[in-house]
Amino acid sequence: MTTYVLVPGGHMGGWLWQDLGDRLRERGAEAYAATLTGNGDRRHLAGPGTNLETHIEDLVQLIDHVDAPEVVLVAHCHGSFPALGAADRRPERVSRIVYVSAPLPMDGFSVHGLVDEFEPDPAVRDGWRQRAEQAEDGWRILPPSPDDVQARNSVAGVPADALARLVRLASPQPLGTLTQPLRLSGATAGLPTSGVFCTGTGTSIATVESLVRSGDPRFRVLTEPRVTFFELDTGHWPMLSAPDALAEVLLRAAAGEGQRVPA
Repeated sequence: MTTYVLVPGGHMGGWLWQDLGDRLRERGAEAYAATLTGNGDRRHLAGPGTNLETHIEDLVQLIDHVDAPEVVLVAHCHGSFPALGAADRRPERVSRIVYVSAPLPMDGFSVHGLVDEFEPDPAVRDGWRQRAEQAEDGWRILPPSPDDVQARNSVAGVPADALARLVRLASPQPLGTLTQPLRLSGATAGLPTSGVFCTGTGTSIATVESLVRSGDPRFRVLTEPRVTFFELDTGHWPMLSAPDALAEVLLRAAAGEGQRVPA
């Protein structure tokens, strides 16, 4: 039986995965949804010192308390950073990481650092910078407004009631979780990885092919046999807009399926 640990992105708690977790259990898998410190019903536990290492430790503790020899880590959006950090600390317990509509985390980069380095749109870079500068009390970024949710990410296919719940339950995001660089030991160098692109956001497997063609050596890892990719014809929130399709993709990813990108 495959066991999944589901990691939400910024401003979100484990509640985001409720429908997806149900679909996985119906298919004979087990699923545990993480709520990271400062988010969801743990929002009251955050403070100025809450950072990426805090979220990594949250996941390490969850992995340690799951009664399964191995887990598949599924990370949405920039939940990819704590997910990879936790896998680096518990490589023997993680069989695969699946990134869902998520950036590729890199050693030495924070979420903000990755945006500064690779985001081609200056308006997007400025938006990230401004939200950091306007952080409440200097350490927490307020949750997005209804207009912001729809402006920043594609909500294609998300039912109106699910979108209203997403906005209502979004929590402030501790700034340190986005600005502290990820530090890796190299323990995950051979870890199987899958990426799930949501084409409604404007990204696809063709995006990976373009990165590889750029010649940047940091993207060679994307051509390794252990790395596979999938596409879903939906927006940024597939656990809300297409839970059945996403569950099927996660089962296939755990089995080692998916498209590979040639060098």
